[in-house]
Amino acid sequence: MNYSVDVEITAPVYGTEVEERVAAAIQELFPNAAPESRNGELHATVHDLEHLSELLHRQEILDTARSVFFGNRRGDAFSFRLKKAAATQGVVNFELEDAGELGAIAVSVRVTDPALDEYVDYVAPRTADGTPVED
Repeated sequence: MNYSVDVEITAPVYGTEVEERVAAAIQELFPNAAPESRNGELHATVHDLEHLSELLHRQEILDTARSVFFGNRRGDAFSFRLKKAAATQGVVNFELEDAGELGAIAVSVRVTDPALDEYVDYVAPRTADGTPVED
């Protein structure tokens, strides 16, 4: 199935950070991203969450991802934040509270086609005893 999604990614770059390292952290999770610097932040747009989905499966955190995605849903969009330090290692770690000293990578996803629920099911499928299941 073809999916139509727009994923906006932003991350602050603090004076203590090297911009290229923050860009590399973004690209660890979103390899198709081409971060651009704007006003002390990096911005990027991608049109899929394929690699992120692979990481969620590999790390076995599908239920956590679904909870975060649906918990931050607004109409046909959802958002989430990822810890920068973990991202530098290619690890998905959701930021649920204060971003701490390194800030977070903010991700906003707008789903045009199919419905948002179906797209989330594709990226982070439901599980039974930790194993993805199809409806």
